[in-house]
Amino acid sequence: MYKVVEIFHSLQGEGFHTGTASVFVRFSGCNLSCAFCDTQHNAGTMMSLPAIVEQVMQYPDAPLIVLTGGEPTLQADEALIKALKLTGKRIAIETNGTQPIPAGIDWVTLSPKQGFPGGDAHPCMLTHCDELKVVYLGQDLSQYDHIHATHHFLQPCYSDDSNARQASIDATIAAVLRNPLWRLSLQTHRYLNIP
Repeated sequence: MYKVVEIFHSLQGEGFHTGTASVFVRFSGCNLSCAFCDTQHNAGTMMSLPAIVEQVMQYPDAPLIVLTGGEPTLQADEALIKALKLTGKRIAIETNGTQPIPAGIDWVTLSPKQGFPGGDAHPCMLTHCDELKVVYLGQDLSQYDHIHATHHFLQPCYSDDSNARQASIDATIAAVLRNPLWRLSLQTHRYLNIP
């Protein structure tokens, strides 16, 4: 059994796969408590593996399954990955990197949280990923130099306050201009008002 907050069909709103039709499996629970997180970690319903696969298959045309949370590695295991592989879809995971990644994942997005209030409860163990996606709060980017990633994204920290949001966007753009290894990632789903 797995504790799942929701399974839904939408466009990936951020990072490398922005704009890709995806089925999101949002797991409940996280081992960190970042101050900027907007996820309800205690919500969720216990679901069996067949029930998860059945809901995912309600969207047969979506080419990508995104395992997210919370922290999906606290629940996603090899049995789940094997079952999801049978759908014929690619499987991506969005992780804080504090737990091992189950075998069979096609795309790993690492979003380390060390250095953030509430993000230091467990160290980031992951040192290889397809995509390194960092929420930018003005931190020294050299702390990520040891992580081997094919793609590097800086993402402004979203705020409901329009002035704070714009200040975060401006600071992130300036950081990308100073550090061309990094590319800008925006949470486009927020601007498009989609899940």
